[in-house]
Parts: sequence; structure tokens; C-alpha cells
Amino acid sequence: MNTKVYTHEFINIIGSNRANYMHHMTANWCPMARDDRGQLCYGVWGVVGTTDHWPRVVNMWEEDGLDGLAAALGHELGRPSLQDEKLEAWWNEAANFRSGGYDRVLIPAPWTRTIDELCADGVSGIAYAHDTIKLRPGGADTFLSQVRDLAVNAHHAFGWQLVGALKTSMRRDDECIVIWALPSWQQWSEVEKARDTDSGLKAWRDVLWAAEGYERFLMCDAPLSPMKIGRQPERSDRTFEWNEPQ
Repeated sequence: MNTKVYTHEFINIIGSNRANYMHHMTANWCPMARDDRGQLCYGVWGVVGTTDHWPRVVNMWEEDGLDGLAAALGHELGRPSLQDEKLEAWWNEAANFRSGGYDRVLIPAPWTRTIDELCADGVSGIAYAHDTIKLRPGGADTFLSQVRDLAVNAHHAFGWQLVGALKTSMRRDDECIVIWALPSWQQWSEVEKARDTDSGLKAWRDVLWAAEGYERFLMCDAPLSPMKIGRQPERSDRTFEWNEPQ
């Protein structure tokens, strides 16, 4: 049973700095976050600009439940600057690569796998589909059950694997995010072509279209994203030196 919670971030990148930002995030931030606040990297992805805003990065972090997130926030926000010393140094470097972003806290469906389970199961993709679904207030849990009961099997027939099914917290249970691992670009194309003809995909399409809103974009792993390398990034993965605070 997944009792974690997840911080989900959209990051706006300055110019051509997407690769620099993703490396700074995975090789530099991830080891510090894991050591200092028990935060695991769930994924760092570059958004495929053909399908959404660009240049953009999506980060997700796995927290040890809401209590773990509360402890992490207390660690982070205890100084007048609202940043602990290590975060402040990391942030100042990251400011060279990004201009801002938008975060939300996500609660997983209990049957959704943690990042350690995903890596142990070898879940990975050439790309990932990121779905955001707007629902009527209170509809999130019912929708997540439909992901489990309808969507997983419908997409499995095309080689897609479910990465995560989650609802956004601190609102009216009216938004869900679903992430899929795509084995190949061709299998992305096959699903898009078959949504009006394949019985399983068509049934799932009807669920999505009955929602208040739905959008999908594609994204690709950062080189050191956990599902890319099958583990959490380490300091030894750095390709350039950084003056990490001690």
C-alpha cells in the first residue's frame, strides 16, 4: 500500500538551460534532499515541446507521507529567508537555469507503486504520457478506481505501463494526474490512432471525455532520472563539480 505523498512541479527553463537544470536537480539536489529530509526523486522529465509549453521540466518528489512532508517543510522554512542553507545555495545556482514554476501536492491511489517499487519492477519508457484530468468536486477517488479497472488493461495491450495515478490535495478532490511509461514512440502513435476503434481504449476515452477537462502531453527522462537508471541519483553521478554546502 502506497502511503507516500508527492510534490509535483512544473519548472520554466531559461533559454537552452534544460540539460543544465536537469543535471543540477538530479546530481546535486537529489543526494542532499535524500540525506537531509528523506525526500526521494520520483522523476525529472523534459517536456516534449511539440505537445505542451516549452522549454519546461517536470519534477516529482516522493515524501514520507504528509507527516514527512510537514517535517521537510519545517526543515526548509525555518530561517528568515524561508530556505535552509543548503537549499539557498542550490537555489542560487538553479536561478541561472530556471525562471519559476508551479507546484502541487499529490496523494497516490493506494495501489500505485512507489519509486523504489517502480525501479525494482524495471518500469521505464522511451517517453512518458502525462495526463491531467479535471473532475466534478469529490470525483477523484472514483476516477482513480476507473484508472485501475479500465485504463490499465486497455493500455497494457499496447505496451504502456502505469507509472502513477494520483489526486491533487488541498482542493475539492477535483483533479487527478496519471502518468504512463511508453515503450516506444511507435506505441504512443498506436494508442493515439486506436482510441476511436479499440474497444478498451474507446471505453477509456469516453471516461476522459465525460470529465470536466482533460489534457495530455509527453515528456522524456532526464539522464539521471530514477526510472532511467533504475535507482536514485548519487553524488558520484555528477559530471561537473559543484560547491555543495556541508
